[in-house]
Amino acid sequence: MAIATLRRLPLHLSRTQSFTRTSFSSASAKVSDRIVKLLTIDPTGARREIVGLTGQTLLKALANAGLIEPASHRLEEIDACSAECEVHIAQEWLDKLPPPSYDEKYVLTRNSRNRVLNKHARLGCQVVLSHDLQGMVVSVPEPKPWDTP
Repeated sequence: MAIATLRRLPLHLSRTQSFTRTSFSSASAKVSDRIVKLLTIDPTGARREIVGLTGQTLLKALANAGLIEPASHRLEEIDACSAECEVHIAQEWLDKLPPPSYDEKYVLTRNSRNRVLNKHARLGCQVVLSHDLQGMVVSVPEPKPWDTP
């Protein structure tokens, strides 16, 4: 009965109440409908399938799978990013991603050894998962010597 009452709320709600109502309905969506499966290759060359959710960043999915140490990253903050979340994405999937922003290119170039941008390199914190990326192949490179504690 409480759910039926929530659905009958008037449309002239304040912005905060409307946001709460939207959050409630999106939270009731099935998690299985949001799953995105990815193929990852770790620094040792081992392949494994990981699972992320639509709307989640690639970095978060990699951290949840234990491929990236979450404590060494500030998730989703490009201003604080030092390219520790750099990943390499297979060529056929690059076209399905939005182009990297100026900030993302700057961070990747600044932290590359020769100051040359690898065309497959992206920041995991800037790649947002969607159903279009189902099956994407992602390689997690070895940490750079200056990134390891």
